[in-house]
Amino acid sequence: MSDRIRIGFVGAGENTRVRHIPGFRKIAGVELAGVVNRSRESSALVAKESGIPRVFDRWEDLVSDPGIDAVCIGTWPYLHGPVTVAALEAGKHVLCEARMAMNAEEARRMLEASRRRPDRIVQLVPSPLMMGPDAAIHETIRSGRLGDLLAVDVHFCTGAFVDRVSPMTWRQDARVSGLNAMAMGIVYETLMRWIGPARSVAALSRVFVPRRRGPDGAETEIRVPDHLEILCEFAPAAVGHLRFSAVAGKGPDNTAWLFGSEGTLRADFKAQTVHVAARGAEGFADLTPPRAAWTGWRVEEEFVGAIRGTEAVRFTTFEDGVRYMDFTEAVARSAAERRTIDLPT
Repeated sequence: MSDRIRIGFVGAGENTRVRHIPGFRKIAGVELAGVVNRSRESSALVAKESGIPRVFDRWEDLVSDPGIDAVCIGTWPYLHGPVTVAALEAGKHVLCEARMAMNAEEARRMLEASRRRPDRIVQLVPSPLMMGPDAAIHETIRSGRLGDLLAVDVHFCTGAFVDRVSPMTWRQDARVSGLNAMAMGIVYETLMRWIGPARSVAALSRVFVPRRRGPDGAETEIRVPDHLEILCEFAPAAVGHLRFSAVAGKGPDNTAWLFGSEGTLRADFKAQTVHVAARGAEGFADLTPPRAAWTGWRVEEEFVGAIRGTEAVRFTTFEDGVRYMDFTEAVARSAAERRTIDLPT
């Protein structure tokens, strides 16, 4: 197998331009081979800025092109499923931006397509939250320093008051974002890395601004919540409370608290710090590792390493993507049906 890997980009939003293109460019033997964005003009602009030699008019043409070995998907979620399945059927490796899909059924189709091509590497762009001190959190939990996990409490809010006048963003448009709501997916993915998936959820959601102006200036119905309260169970017996809000003005810091029988861990998502208080201690001890010791962002490096057979995909597998899409869908169903939803085991 040649070490040369030719990457094609379907969608070139901010994360692709800021992270993926520079990340791939610095890896020896990787070529930025082609790009297709929402219009010919925007595709050409990205190609010029990034030194990409080929511009495609349709994503279907890029994923089927024999001059492309791997596809990086940076579109909104509504295209993640179709592009992933088509790319795998065309024999390409796939790196897909988060969130995985519009819903859990579509995520499973993506997983099934990847299993039909076990010779191809698939990876989801992981949650960047707490990626630096992630190892310290894992070690604290694994070491038994917290004892038995009893409860989990997460607050993730913008801190802003309700905004009734701003136009709709793509994240508020269920037609392109699916069942995703605010930062719920990336926060839950982060929690899964630490304590595993939830077993059940009971959710209450609110849309406080039911209509906003769309890109064409017309009023559009908003179905994506701007406030979510979620109660969930984690194995073996921990209770979780997760709050996500775009209307909780001056709300609490964005933090995750893990309450154990012998200790409490506090993770600050903004400051990227980890503190632990043991039973009987007067205060919290700072467990945040020095930044020089952080693993940091290496998504593109991991993807290429997996293609070359030098490492396996850890952050994030399609299997974990399906798990967070199961959670996303269960939250939406619970809020709509006013009942507790059990998650697949």
